[in-house]
Amino acid sequence: MTTLLSTDLDPRTVDFVSRPRPMFVDGQWVDALSGSRFETVDPATGQVITTVPRSGVEDVDRAVDAARRAFEAGPWPALTPAERQRMIWRIGEGIAARADQFAQLETIDNGKSVAVAKAVDVTWAAEIFAYYAGWATKIEGRTIPVSVPWAPGARFHAFTLREPVGVCAQIIPWNFPLVMAAFKVAPALACGNTIILKPAEQTPLTALLLAEVIAEAGVPDGVVNVLTGFGDVGAALSAHDGVDKVAFTGSTEVGKKIVNAASGNLKKVSLELGGKSPQVVFADADLDAAIPGVASGFLFNHGQACTAGTRLLVEDAIFDEFTQGVADFARSRKIGPGLDPTNDIGPLVSQEQLSKVTGYLDEGLGQGARALAGGGRHGDTGFYVQPTLLVDVDPDFSVYREEIFGPVAVAVPFTRQEGVRVAANDTPYGLAASVWTRDVSRAHDVASQIKAGTVWVNCHNAFDTALPFGGYKQSGWGRELGEGAIAEYTQTKSVNIAL
Repeated sequence: MTTLLSTDLDPRTVDFVSRPRPMFVDGQWVDALSGSRFETVDPATGQVITTVPRSGVEDVDRAVDAARRAFEAGPWPALTPAERQRMIWRIGEGIAARADQFAQLETIDNGKSVAVAKAVDVTWAAEIFAYYAGWATKIEGRTIPVSVPWAPGARFHAFTLREPVGVCAQIIPWNFPLVMAAFKVAPALACGNTIILKPAEQTPLTALLLAEVIAEAGVPDGVVNVLTGFGDVGAALSAHDGVDKVAFTGSTEVGKKIVNAASGNLKKVSLELGGKSPQVVFADADLDAAIPGVASGFLFNHGQACTAGTRLLVEDAIFDEFTQGVADFARSRKIGPGLDPTNDIGPLVSQEQLSKVTGYLDEGLGQGARALAGGGRHGDTGFYVQPTLLVDVDPDFSVYREEIFGPVAVAVPFTRQEGVRVAANDTPYGLAASVWTRDVSRAHDVASQIKAGTVWVNCHNAFDTALPFGGYKQSGWGRELGEGAIAEYTQTKSVNIAL
């Protein structure tokens, strides 16, 4: 058990991790059928927090069977939309009531700042459930006037129904475990689906606590199941003929594997994948706002965000001044454990991620990049990386082209004459971007040129639950949040009645 538990934690947090945790299947807390377990580790210290079941294919089968029964024959399909609405609302309230516990578990499991976890992750997760509670009573079809050409004079009453997809496998990442679970679980429940939720093996704890809240909210047995385990569980869910839809957030590489696995029964697939987001800074930008804003755009969550603005495209007239300002800001960030709310930069999630990020830094510096700030590991305990800004970077360097997923950005200049469209789109990804300028016309013009699912102007990572979120190109399929998520978890049926 981690020594961080000797600090001033919510007693519920201490109780939660003081014993091995079970997983949640068909309304019951169970171990894996094999009896196998694995450790989850505090990235600030490298010490074990607790253990959870290592589920396997046989556990996938029983969870899918439970979800299928709940969808077809349980009380779930008989509930009215208003009843579902009240249950989903209670989930949001339950998250808010346990805000300290959720935030602390997220911090010791993921490494992020406890202050950010409470203010952003927990607050937003509760809001997402409140938002989709409202949608449960507003999923509507429509009537359509039809003209059947081979039946002149005949009259018809035609309408559409929006129906739930069915059993949904939802595979979430380790960077925002609670929020990503809310992204998927809330709209799926609002639409009347049942769920098998598979959290990342690095960060299973808040998904298990969410299962407690869901049970307390009165959601019927089998409607939401939580399986802890490794990639083989996600692969089995993706290929399972009893699953009607798979929703995945993670790397583009794994997303492609999920598409292949899902082809067996042509289940619906939605994917929110990688990114290498540009932040375009023009010379007329408000530098007092842009310097900390751009820096935060790649340092938020220690750079472990799919939308991280890690390619800084800066107009040449201000390049030196701007990059020095960003480097100074990066160096000023305080590094340390997330349970200390005064720390700005916590550890990466695992030793594996630390090795990956420092490997990219070593390669970039070896190719000739220069670090204006950072450039390597911080300390020798925990999985910390210095906030890093690299310049003298060529577009063929791996640090420029590939998603690093750490507090690392590269900066390259552009000229007004050449423009920035080609550089901004010089990536296989298209998840997000930001444009920094005082010129409203330029902001609209550049935003329209960037091939990305979200473009922010004079801000970065400014999310809202009502705004659809997803990617272009290899950043994914489909949309989460807003009304877009309702489309992902429903299918349309046309009914045409001859009168």
